[in-house]
Amino acid sequence: METVQNKSMNAHCAGMEAGLADLLLNPDAVPVKVRVHVEQCEACSQELAELHATMALLDTWEAPEPNPYFLTRLEARMREEREAAPASWLERLRARLTYGPSLHVRPVAAMALTVVLLLGGGAYLGVSNWDQTTTPTPQAAVVHDLQTLDNNAQLLDQMEAMSTSPDNGGD
Repeated sequence: METVQNKSMNAHCAGMEAGLADLLLNPDAVPVKVRVHVEQCEACSQELAELHATMALLDTWEAPEPNPYFLTRLEARMREEREAAPASWLERLRARLTYGPSLHVRPVAAMALTVVLLLGGGAYLGVSNWDQTTTPTPQAAVVHDLQTLDNNAQLLDQMEAMSTSPDNGGD
């Protein structure tokens, strides 16, 4: 019986997480409906109390001071990695791209890859066949002309109906 009641409470409490966070951070801006629900629901009031305890614990936490020699050691390590002789040309290329100051190579490589993909995709789709022209079949032109005439006839009928309607002051 108790598990059925807890399931109905959980279904009734769905969507209250945002309301609990608002109640925790800015209690004046929370709607009355959320406040009443938290006062009546034991699970939500317990959750709010746990959130208050967590926030109180976070308020007591102090960030550790950074080591004053961290940046010096990091720069020394980066200099050692740059000056170390890599084993092969691939390792040298990787080291230059990773540790080197020439970071402008990456955007150029990305643009080159984009151009290669566009050219390859264009060739695959047949965009490179500019000299081939398609000639429309005569039957398609006739069908198009008939559709245009039909649209024009419908437009003329609509305009005539608008001009003779009693709302426009016509006869």
